[in-house]
Amino acid sequence: MLNRIPQNILSTLQAAGRLAAESNLECYAVGGFVRDLILNVPSKDVDIMVIGDGVDFARKFGKRLKVPEIVEYKDFGTALIPYGEFLIEVASARTETYDANSRKPQVVYSDLQQDLSRRDFTVNAMALNLNPDNFGDLVDAYAGLQDIQDKILRTPLDPVKTFDDDPLRMMRAARFSAQLEFTLVPEALEAIKARAERISIVSQERVTDEIVKTLKTRKPSIGFYVMQATGLLPLVLPEIAVLGGVEDRDGKRHKDVFHHTLKVVDNAAQRTDKMQVRFAALVHDIGKPATKKFIEGTGWSYHGHEELGRKMLNVIGKRMRLSRKLTAYLKRMTRLHLRPIALVQTQVSDSGIRRMIVEAGENLEDLMILVRADVTSKDPKRVKRYYGNFDKVMDRIEAVVEKDAMRAFQSPLRGDEIMQLLDMEPGPIIGRIKSAIEEAILDGKIPNEYDAARDYFFKIKDDYL
Repeated sequence: MLNRIPQNILSTLQAAGRLAAESNLECYAVGGFVRDLILNVPSKDVDIMVIGDGVDFARKFGKRLKVPEIVEYKDFGTALIPYGEFLIEVASARTETYDANSRKPQVVYSDLQQDLSRRDFTVNAMALNLNPDNFGDLVDAYAGLQDIQDKILRTPLDPVKTFDDDPLRMMRAARFSAQLEFTLVPEALEAIKARAERISIVSQERVTDEIVKTLKTRKPSIGFYVMQATGLLPLVLPEIAVLGGVEDRDGKRHKDVFHHTLKVVDNAAQRTDKMQVRFAALVHDIGKPATKKFIEGTGWSYHGHEELGRKMLNVIGKRMRLSRKLTAYLKRMTRLHLRPIALVQTQVSDSGIRRMIVEAGENLEDLMILVRADVTSKDPKRVKRYYGNFDKVMDRIEAVVEKDAMRAFQSPLRGDEIMQLLDMEPGPIIGRIKSAIEEAILDGKIPNEYDAARDYFFKIKDDYL
């Protein structure tokens, strides 16, 4: 197993073991690093656990590695050492528990056995001895190696106590189910169902971080199905939890929007590593439940769901502590996700293409990934037809981009020049004239050229004065 460790990391681990021996300490590689080593998955994060003062050890180790500065978290007995391309986390052996209503864990220093027992899952509860005399010996008190072989997630101790002590582990259960594509054992599932409400005492930032990490996995749907099955999803993302269910009226059924949404997320994950696109796939249909309507003779309609979804993301973004940039991106993608389909279904003019290019801006390629991911039909012929139509839209887009250089569209006649020509100060009239010129370009009335824009200005200016 040691031969799987890259030489630069192996020599670093050996250096940690020598320092521990000199300091009469026990030192182990633990957690995800050991799990990924067994799974033969590359890892740039190294977790080192010390039986003793982890922060003091990290200071000495940082100096030995000639790292100018480490990041210390004294209250938690941990420190981070940025070392080249990977990150070393050094921690004291410890246990962490939450009080009934506390959002901050209480840290108690412990020995190796206790530290491993407080870990979330057996696959993360293994340790690799780093001390020179026993370097590379595996400590596997809870049969984590066997659970990796069986592809199951099981807690070292009673699952109810495990999740009660640290409710964030419930979110990690969903994330690891997707990340490792392992099955959560039934007793763990039942324990999460019983303790799901405890997630409310965990900070929103940590919950959101687990949702984001779930979206970054190869098949995110696995994690969200676990959240739904255990009752976590209505608590952490209620807008997604309510998407499920199918109604049948007059023999007309609609899709189960929950299943459809997770299929779209998985489709997006196959097409891009960008978490933002996957997040957009997760929320693109959140406006459907409130806009669902049955129209006699036609069937089910969700008219306006893209605009309602855009508005809902203001609330979601604040609640989840998302950055303004990410929230704005999700709103834009949600509002526009039907636009390419509309362009397929109608004989759209160049101005319609131009408007979508301008509105999508730098996210145009992401939008086209999303709309392709949104095709979840099981009919190969229908899928092929949809993709062919989207290819036609992309051809139109590329043609318009080449013709008009619209990707970075701005009026060739800038606001300051309009002010000079009119001998006026900044004000709403200047903005309206500039917008009128831009609208004329978007509508194809005039080319996107300076001389044409200037001539048009003289033609319309009196209408605004």
